[in-house]
Amino acid sequence: MNDIELRHLRSFLAVARERSLTGAGAVLHLTQQAVSAHVRHLERALGVALLVRTSRGVLLTAAGEELAAGGAAVVDDVDRLAERVRAVADAQAGTLRLACCPAATSLFAFDLADALEASVPGLRVTLKAARHPRDELELLTGGRADAAFMWLPVGDGSLHHAVVRSDPRAVAVSTRHPLADRASVTLAELATDPVVRPDVLISPDVERFWIVDPRPDGARAPRGPVVPLVEDCLLEVGRGRGVWFAPQPLEMLAPTGGVRWIPVKDAERFELAVVWTDRAPQTLVTRLIAEVRTLTGHVPR
Repeated sequence: MNDIELRHLRSFLAVARERSLTGAGAVLHLTQQAVSAHVRHLERALGVALLVRTSRGVLLTAAGEELAAGGAAVVDDVDRLAERVRAVADAQAGTLRLACCPAATSLFAFDLADALEASVPGLRVTLKAARHPRDELELLTGGRADAAFMWLPVGDGSLHHAVVRSDPRAVAVSTRHPLADRASVTLAELATDPVVRPDVLISPDVERFWIVDPRPDGARAPRGPVVPLVEDCLLEVGRGRGVWFAPQPLEMLAPTGGVRWIPVKDAERFELAVVWTDRAPQTLVTRLIAEVRTLTGHVPR
């Protein structure tokens, strides 16, 4: 067993999946001869025949079937171990790249970066500004950020997340709106107001969450104009062309005049989360989540 090499096992597993030496070579970007040599080395190391070669490809022997059934788990275990080792190394020295929208994270981003660097020797935290969710998603999936701060739902089931803050939902209305002087409003009172929508949300499901569609009574939310950016939403609101729902911290983006933010007392809250991909260093992500929750005072439910 000491003579088994992981690359030989990977080649055999590819052959078992493809039922072809040539097909396995294409998947692994190796020649057929190289794959065949790997399998022969593995057979000699184990002292058993693993394959029966035929004119139509290969068949697995009983021993080959057994190795195929257990070998994948071995390779997965090794891959996970390698990832954990890399994460530990990253946690001791390296860089953690965080994508964040300033409006969502300005209350804690700088303190967070300082706290992480102070607690992890050799770590450098870089903050990458993103204007909207699509920017953040592109930074993550493109490998230019290790983690991001995004309001849920994210709209991408392949991403991991952990909630670090809960924000009330507010509505931005024109100062000329009939409800502009109210201390709070309900969704029923906004039933006929068209909702302005920024063209930055990742999916129709995400958009429906932001505009509260459907409403509690089952009615559809009235659609207002679609605009390029969040800032454009506020300009449309200021001109009385609709309202806009958003997490209350986005109030800091409002222009000085023309717009009023009002809490919506019966609307679901927004949850801000740390979001990351499978490539992110898990040890650092775990530390990141703990530090953010300390700064925001968020206690997971």
